[in-house]
Amino acid sequence: MNKAAIRSSITSFILLAGLLLSLPEFSLPRDESGRRVHPACKLLEITRPGPFVLMADGSLAMVDDRGFCLSRDRGKTWTEPVFVCRGLNPAEPASYYLLRTKSNVLILVYLNFEGKKFSWDTEKNEPGDCRLEVWSIRSLDGGRTWVDNQRILEGYNPNFFGLIQTSSGRVVVPLQHLVSDPGRLVVCSFYSDDDGKSWRRSNWIDLGGHGHHDGAFEPTVAELPDGRLLMLIRTGFDRFWQAISDDGKYWRTIQPSSIEASSSPGYLVRLRSGRLVLVWNRLNPEDRLWPKTRPTPFHSELPASWHREELSIAFSDDGFHWSEPVVIAKQPGGQLSYPYVFEPEPGVLWVVAGFAFKKSWEDPWPLRLELREKDFIVASKRKIK
Repeated sequence: MNKAAIRSSITSFILLAGLLLSLPEFSLPRDESGRRVHPACKLLEITRPGPFVLMADGSLAMVDDRGFCLSRDRGKTWTEPVFVCRGLNPAEPASYYLLRTKSNVLILVYLNFEGKKFSWDTEKNEPGDCRLEVWSIRSLDGGRTWVDNQRILEGYNPNFFGLIQTSSGRVVVPLQHLVSDPGRLVVCSFYSDDDGKSWRRSNWIDLGGHGHHDGAFEPTVAELPDGRLLMLIRTGFDRFWQAISDDGKYWRTIQPSSIEASSSPGYLVRLRSGRLVLVWNRLNPEDRLWPKTRPTPFHSELPASWHREELSIAFSDDGFHWSEPVVIAKQPGGQLSYPYVFEPEPGVLWVVAGFAFKKSWEDPWPLRLELREKDFIVASKRKIK
C-alpha cells in the first residue's frame, strides 16, 4: 500500500471514530437487559464497586464492611481485609469515601448505619425520629491500623458525593442534612487541616423547599483550576445549583448552574489533566421530554423530572463552561444513577452506577465502565448554552 493510500485509510478511520463518538444513538447492540453502552466505553473487569484510592506503590485500595484491602491487578483480586469499623453499608451507594492525603494518611468518611432511623410524619409533613450520622476514621500506617474514629455530624445525613484534598492540603467533604419546620434538606461542607484528626463545618446552604426529597441535597465538590472550590447541588429545579468557595470554609456565591439535571445527583472530579468531569442524569432523555411528577405528596413541594434512564458525561476547563453532554449508557425502562467516578491512571476513567436496575427499582444489573478522557474530549466540543 502506498503512502497516499495509508494516509487515506488513517483519515477515514479517524473520521469514523469521531462519528461514532458523536452519535446520540449507539451502534452497539442491546445486551440481554436492553441496556446500550457507548462504543467508546468498555465493560470494566472489577470485582468490587469502590470507592477506591491509589496507594503510594501504585496498588489499588478500598474499604467495605469487611475491612481495608488491596489489589495489584486493577481490581480483579483483593488481599484479605483488615477490619476498619462498624456501621459501613456497601449496599448503599454514595455512603462512604476513602482518601489518601499528601502525607500518606488514609481518611475514611462514612455514614454510620448503626442505629439508623427514618420516619416521616405524614400529617405534619415533617421528619419524625431520624438518625444517620456522619463519622470519620483514619490510618497512619497504610491501612494496617485505624484510629480517631469520631462522629463529625449528628442527626440524619443521607448520601454524599466525594472526599477531596485541595492544593493547600485542606481535606473537604460535602454533606447533606435533614432539618425541620419545614422538613427539607440543606448542605454544607466539613473540612480538616490536620489530615482528618479534627473537623469543622462550613455555613449551611439552604434553598428552601418542603419534603423529604426537597431543598438542597446530595452535593459533590471539586477544586477549580484557580484554587476555588465548586459544589454542584442536586435540586428539583431542573438543574444543579452551584456554590463557590475560596477555601471550603465559607460558601458565599450560591446560584443556579448552567447544567440541566433531573432530581438525581451527579459526581464531579478534577482530573489529573486539570479538566473537570461530571457524570449525571440529565433533565430529559435524548429522544423525548420526561414528565415532571411528585412521587408522593411528601417528596417535594413542586413536581420535578426523575429521569434516570441515561448516564451522561461532560468536561470543563474552568468548571463553568461545559462540553456538550454525551450519553455513555442507557437503560430504557430501568435506572442508571448515583454515579461514582475514579481515575486509576491519567486520562482513564472508571464509572460505576450506584443504582443500576433493568426496571425502575427491580432486577439489579451492575454497570461498571472504563473510558478514556481523550475520546470524549474529541466528541464534546460544543458548549452548553
